[in-house]
Amino acid sequence: MSLYGKPQLIAGIRAVRADTIRIAMDIPTEQYSFRPVPESRSAAETLVHIASLWTLDRRLHGGPRVDSLEQFDFPAVIAEWRAEEAKTRTKAEILEMLRVEGEQFVTWLEELTDSVLAERVRMPSGGSASRFDLIVGTKEHEIHHRAQLTVVERLVGVVPHFIAASSATPEPELVAS
Repeated sequence: MSLYGKPQLIAGIRAVRADTIRIAMDIPTEQYSFRPVPESRSAAETLVHIASLWTLDRRLHGGPRVDSLEQFDFPAVIAEWRAEEAKTRTKAEILEMLRVEGEQFVTWLEELTDSVLAERVRMPSGGSASRFDLIVGTKEHEIHHRAQLTVVERLVGVVPHFIAASSATPEPELVAS
């Protein structure tokens, strides 16, 4: 019996992305350029980075699938992400990017078979991980950046929705079924 499989991963990704979108909506438009420190990403750049994360998984686990990360060109992917982050976008464009990229990824993931998700990928430091575990890692990566955005919310004077909601009437579910 598996307690966490592809259906739970898909539901988790949708829940994480819905919460990311909620944070993106809560940050005021005029604060999208805010940087906690000069060397950090702005709120807008962080949100675009989050929207772009899943493109790596489609490259690694789509056709043709990569079976080893030892020779994968991560610097090229990072350069592409940085170029996307540097583009000027409105809040509405970033929200749409988050919605579209998230749903495109879930639609793609739904088509992957359990046998593909179970395939092992060699890691640069030795060892291996399943494609499923690597995708879970990307979901966790989004959560990491969401935590950064929660700090941004606090720094610009926004009470994060999960704190505000704890003292108010429960909200309707944000997760697609």
